[in-house]
Amino acid sequence: MTEIPTVGLADVEAARELLRGVAIETPMEASRWLSALAGGTVDLKCENLQRTGSFKARGAYVRISRLSADERAHGVVAASAGNHAQGVALAAQMLGIPATIFMPEGAPIPKEKATRGYGAEVVFHGRYLEDALLEAKAFSERTGAVLIHPFDHVDIVAGQGTAGLEIVEQAPDLRSVLVPTGGGGLLAGIAIAVKALRPDVRVIGVQAAEAAAYPASLAAGHPVPLASMSTMADGIAVGLPGQVTFAAVRDHVDEIITVSEESLSRAVLAVLERAKMLVEPAGAAAVAAVLDAPTSFATPAVAVLSGGNIDPLLLGKVIRHGMAAAGRYLNLRVCIPDLPGGLAQLLTEVGAAGANVLEVVHERISPSLDLHEVEVRLQLETRGEPHALQVLSRLRERGYRVYE
Repeated sequence: MTEIPTVGLADVEAARELLRGVAIETPMEASRWLSALAGGTVDLKCENLQRTGSFKARGAYVRISRLSADERAHGVVAASAGNHAQGVALAAQMLGIPATIFMPEGAPIPKEKATRGYGAEVVFHGRYLEDALLEAKAFSERTGAVLIHPFDHVDIVAGQGTAGLEIVEQAPDLRSVLVPTGGGGLLAGIAIAVKALRPDVRVIGVQAAEAAAYPASLAAGHPVPLASMSTMADGIAVGLPGQVTFAAVRDHVDEIITVSEESLSRAVLAVLERAKMLVEPAGAAAVAAVLDAPTSFATPAVAVLSGGNIDPLLLGKVIRHGMAAAGRYLNLRVCIPDLPGGLAQLLTEVGAAGANVLEVVHERISPSLDLHEVEVRLQLETRGEPHALQVLSRLRERGYRVYE
C-alpha cells in the first residue's frame, strides 16, 4: 500500500516563510453579537480579506513556488469552482508561469473574471468540481502541465495551515475553532498547526449538509464519494475527500458537523448586517454552525470566514433566502369578505401590526372559499420571527382565517 505523505508543524512554519510578502496576515475581528449568543468570546478570522478573497492563495503559492525549473516551463493546470482558481492564477502570475484553469459549468462569474484577470486561461467543463478535476488531469497528461490540486497535496495543506499559526497567535486563549470544510485542505492545515501548538483546543470542521463527504468517509475509515451534491456553497462543494486531507482530518480534527442551506443563507445575511463584511455561503459555514447551536462550542472560539467571493446575483438570492429563514419574510393566505373596503381593512390591520406589505395577490376561484369570500395572498416584511408571530396573532384575533 502506498504510504500517504503527512504534514507537520515544521512544514507549516516553512510555508509561512515562503509566504512572507505574498499572503497577508488576515485580521481577527471580535464579534460582539456572536459572543452574546454564545455566552463567551467569539472572534472571526477574516480570510475573506486575504489576497484573491480567500485562503486559497496561501496553499497555491507554496505549491507552485516549489516547482522545478523544468516543471515551471510546462506551466500549471488546476480545477476549481473559483477560489482555488484565483489562488493558482495569482501565484502563477507572480512566478511568471502560464496557468490553465478548468471550472465546472455554472461557476460564479466574478470568480471566472478574476481568474482571467490574473492572466490564467479558463476552460469550463462538467457539472461538478470532480468533472473539472478529471479534465484537468487529462490536460496535465497531454501537455506536461503540473496539476495543482485544490486540496490534496502536502504543500497545499502546509500553506493553508499558516492560517492556523495566525489563529493561535491572535487568539492565545482559544478553546475551539470552527473551519468551513470541503475537500479539507484548510481544515487539515489549521488542525495540524493548532493541535501541535495547543493540543487542548477543539478543532471542528463545518460542511454544507447537501455536500458533506466527510461524515460517511470517516465512518467508513476511507474517502467515500457522494452520489450527488446540491448546495449554494460552491466553495465547499467537494464530493470526495483527498487521501492527504482525509488522513489529517481523521488524525487531528475533533468533530465534523453539517449546516443546512437555510443556516448558510442566514449566516451570510448576519455577517453582512452585523459584522459589515461580505462572505460567500461557503465562507459563512462556521458562523452558521454557531448560529445553529451557539452554546455548543467552548469559548473563546474562532469562526473562520474562509472566503468572500460571491456573484452579486447569487448574493441577492442568498439575502432573500436568509431573510426568509430568519422569519423576516412572511407569506400568508387570508380569507376576507368580497365586499368594498374588505382589502383596505385587512391592509390597515397589517399596517397597525407593523408589517410592511411587499406583494398582494387576489384569488377568487377556489373550492375552499365561500361564495362571498376572496382569498388574498400577502408577502410581508417583518422584524423577525417574534414579530411575525405577533402579526399572525393580531389577524386571527380580528377574526381572519389565516394560512401560512
